[in-house]
Amino acid sequence: MPKKDLARRVVVTGLGAVTPIGNTAGEYWQNLIAGVSGVDVIRSFDPGDLDVKIAAEVKDLDPTLGMDRKMARRMSRFVQLAMVAATEAVEESRLDFAALTPEQRDRVAVVINTGGGGLEQVVEGMQVLKQKGVGQVSPFAIPALSCSMAGCQASMKYGATGPVITQVAACASSVIAFLDGVRLIESGECDVAIVGGSEGSLVAMAFAALGNMGALSRRNDDPAHASRPFDRDRDGFVFGEGAAVAILESAEHALARGARIQAEVLGGGMTADAFHISAPEPTGRGATAAMTKALAATGIAPDEVDFIVAHGTATPLNDVTETRAIKAAFGAHARKVAISSPKSMVGHLIGAAGAVSGLAAIGAIREGVIPPTTNLDNPDPECDLDYVPNVKRERKVDTAIVNGFGFGGQNAVAVFRRFHI
Repeated sequence: MPKKDLARRVVVTGLGAVTPIGNTAGEYWQNLIAGVSGVDVIRSFDPGDLDVKIAAEVKDLDPTLGMDRKMARRMSRFVQLAMVAATEAVEESRLDFAALTPEQRDRVAVVINTGGGGLEQVVEGMQVLKQKGVGQVSPFAIPALSCSMAGCQASMKYGATGPVITQVAACASSVIAFLDGVRLIESGECDVAIVGGSEGSLVAMAFAALGNMGALSRRNDDPAHASRPFDRDRDGFVFGEGAAVAILESAEHALARGARIQAEVLGGGMTADAFHISAPEPTGRGATAAMTKALAATGIAPDEVDFIVAHGTATPLNDVTETRAIKAAFGAHARKVAISSPKSMVGHLIGAAGAVSGLAAIGAIREGVIPPTTNLDNPDPECDLDYVPNVKRERKVDTAIVNGFGFGGQNAVAVFRRFHI
């Protein structure tokens, strides 16, 4: 496939992250390749009689790094997380939004997706209504819980008057954020897109529901080893919170201002399983099709892919199904490509999962290091590919893909590549 015009090629110029293993993109990356676990006993609330008492929580968040104290108090946690990550990403990109003309601001988009939005606002609001009455319910509760509010807050902070888009697609949400950003720039509608995902829904009700579903690990006595993607002894995912944001620009725009380009985002593919509200279609047909479509749409041959950032949830069904899908999509190359799951360290960040995986793909391309899948001590016989067990691997990575497969059968795959003019 011939190279596109520089005005239609999409590059990454800034990254930001707030995760269970680091409150900056740099700290996240260093701990990711070191195999550090962010899973521990729940600290943000008393888990009481919950069967699941572990989570991957963000530690020591200072929301005023992303927004003023008054607004931070009014907003949900997922908004706070997103704004801290977005602020870091913008600062790293060195984009001067204050210097933009109104016409240039119209060409800046924001796509920050989520799975649950401000779920804690619903839970807390109902408690206040029941215990204290109508007059004590916060007038800011509705905007605070709105799934679109992270994107809106970023738009207001930076004066971005282009499209503000929020896609709610469960665990595929923030992979789709990258794809929407690419489409907006490729189409010529925008020059810049602030993209990513955020999740801050660690409330007791969610743990109870997911626990009753059988989706969560109950390894309460050994939190650091609870998230075990592709391991024979896995027993579910670890619920987590966090945010990751990337600054996308047209290559023409980035080069004109002398920006540091970290990677190129080529595009991707999306499909649906049309099968079940929570379980993946067992043959992996939908996931296979998403990967196949992503490669076809971006002109990448299967044997060109060096690294797959797996969805890798550590649930019994997902890991086997994803393995089958990779084999079907990549053929013989499936046994040669390196695969790893950040969820082994950061847990499952739902609406932010694809974004933190995107940062892992970009880091691997930038640094020539593939993060490990930790806690992979006893591989499942049905999960028999190269998941980079327990120790990082130094290897040049030119092309990486990110998988995101969500509840309801929503499948999204994004393709990243080393940038060459």
